[in-house]
Amino acid sequence: MPRFAYTAFDARGAEQSGQLDAVTAENAVAALKAKGLFPIALGAVGTRPALPQSAPARLTPRGASPGRSASSPQRRAGRGFEREIRLPFVRPVTPKELAVFTRQLGTLLRAGMPLLRSLEVLARQERKRTFRGVLEALAEDIRAGGTLSAALARHARIFDRLYVNMIKAGEAGGVLDAVLDRLARFQEKGLQLRGKVKAALVYPLIVMTVAVVILAGLLVFVVPKFEQIFADLLKGAPLPPLTQTVLAASAAVRTHYLVVLGLAAGAGLAFRMFRRTSRGAQLVDGWVVRAPVFGDLLLKSLVARFARTLGTLLASGVPILQAITITRDTTGNARVATALDLVHERVKGGEPVAGPLEDTQVFPGMVSSMIEVGEHTGQLPEMLHKVADIYDDEVDAAVAGLSSLIEPLLIVFLALVVGTIVIALFLPIIRIVQLLT
Repeated sequence: MPRFAYTAFDARGAEQSGQLDAVTAENAVAALKAKGLFPIALGAVGTRPALPQSAPARLTPRGASPGRSASSPQRRAGRGFEREIRLPFVRPVTPKELAVFTRQLGTLLRAGMPLLRSLEVLARQERKRTFRGVLEALAEDIRAGGTLSAALARHARIFDRLYVNMIKAGEAGGVLDAVLDRLARFQEKGLQLRGKVKAALVYPLIVMTVAVVILAGLLVFVVPKFEQIFADLLKGAPLPPLTQTVLAASAAVRTHYLVVLGLAAGAGLAFRMFRRTSRGAQLVDGWVVRAPVFGDLLLKSLVARFARTLGTLLASGVPILQAITITRDTTGNARVATALDLVHERVKGGEPVAGPLEDTQVFPGMVSSMIEVGEHTGQLPEMLHKVADIYDDEVDAAVAGLSSLIEPLLIVFLALVVGTIVIALFLPIIRIVQLLT
């Protein structure tokens, strides 16, 4: 009978190694699990141990020895030199990193690894010092007898209310691994949607930036040279109005550039402060979803995010009123948040979701119709996910349409900016040629 060498964790998270006889590798894994062990490496004697298909890969930090614990004295002694500067406007963990962590934790739990040991393994392999410290703090809270949701709530900058409440619902229902998997899919879908919207917005911003740089270069370096030529050759003759306007703009930029930059920065700051007020947020966010060209795209992305967030929360066991409140707080748009406030109040009074949602006149009619069908059939979470999938496809189509529409518009815009300056400079040249002839 073949002999297999194994490495496994016991129920306390301690690592054990040994050998056992089994007909196949699958039988060996079953025998180890029957003993209360969680295998992480297995191989026939004489060959390199391999990872069983039912177990996750063993994770170790780059450059670290597999046998050295992340909490060894050497590591603890050096942690004083591993501090990072934490700025209030810098996120300690990116959305992509959080999605990867959620996926890994759900995989480890689904494979049978205890929660505490899973957090320790993930902390050991985490290379970002800030996040590693958070994972070690989570493990310490679990070791002290706390719940994962309570531990996560202590790190609100990383784990928002949606994350914490879904974990709490998973703990209450005993399906934490399934909730983590659902949460990971939600985060991955959100990243995809955000990437699509950014792809549609980045190109115009780049072209606008290039246009501003070209315009500034023409006004600062090119126009003054022509101004001197005009003064020498026209001998005080009046210039065309368009040329006078361009020369005045060039002089203003060259002599008062600090004022121009200050006005631009002040306008941006004033807009940002106005956007932070309740009235300002309502006006700006209401205009955003009605804006030409981009408004339809942004509204579709907001609807997709709303439907996926609410559907994920309801599927995880979060109560409907709490789910609406959390969804409202994560929309990122004041007008949509106000609409969800009204929906919350009417649902609290006993009404279904579809009617109040339609009365807000913010969401398209198809959304409320599909939600009404989901409420009647008792499949509201599934129907919300279908709505999210539909609007994800709508965002794809909108991005493709915008790409074909924006490119010629931006080309025309650049032609108008540069062409206006060129025409303004050539009009006096034509007059100079007429005078010389």
